Amino acid sequence: MSEFRHLNTHQIPKHIAIIMDGNGRWAKQQGFLNRIFGHKHALQSVRDTTEGCVELGVQYLTLYAFSTENWNRPAEEVQALMELLVNSLLDEVPGLHKNGIRVNAIGDLTSLPSVCQQQLKEAMAKTQHNTKLTLTLALSYSGRMEITQACKQIALLVQKGLLSIQDISEKTVSDNMYDPTLPDPELMIRTSGEFRISNFLLWQLAYSELFITPTLWPDFRKKDLAAAIEDYQKRERRFGLTSEQLNGTKAV
Repeated sequence: MSEFRHLNTHQIPKHIAIIMDGNGRWAKQQGFLNRIFGHKHALQSVRDTTEGCVELGVQYLTLYAFSTENWNRPAEEVQALMELLVNSLLDEVPGLHKNGIRVNAIGDLTSLPSVCQQQLKEAMAKTQHNTKLTLTLALSYSGRMEITQACKQIALLVQKGLLSIQDISEKTVSDNMYDPTLPDPELMIRTSGEFRISNFLLWQLAYSELFITPTLWPDFRKKDLAAAIEDYQKRERRFGLTSEQLNGTKAV
């Protein structure tokens, strides 16, 4: 844990979300013509980050693995990504299970190839009782789609007379997200230096601290995770209040 020595262990985010960006650019920088090499080399980043979160006591880690927009990429890249997902689950789940990590997934999972759906179900079933870390993969995921489907579910409850319009609250919306058991992330990390959230957890990121690093995802390691958390620990999370209100002092 040498990378984490300087961190305040009493101020570790409960939930960290990551937009894993830059795989294609990394592949090009390394001289590969095929972007899939970047995705393959990114697996070590997932292992390192997941291991680091377990060491730190982070309870939830959500990774933006495949967006609904990614379906528009070249067919050969999408096919390679799906095969990589299946093979990774086969290879990684035994280790994740051994380390007490629960595999979870959110998104339009029915749009995934049947073999991917089957591997996900098996991975989640095998690790369902693990409690050290919940690793959520956002697959075929869209923040707008998630909010849209929540609205549809709420409208159906109203239509059936099970919910009145007056009783609809923020909690009602949260309860109808893909996985209402996931707490909102305190920290969202995006790699590759892009300053946007790319349709990721639009509802849940309302008060998350954002950390943008120029590091491309295949190069992301524990030291980069430590840098993000160190930056997070320097911030004052006010949730609309003033510093004086948080500290119990009067403004001068």
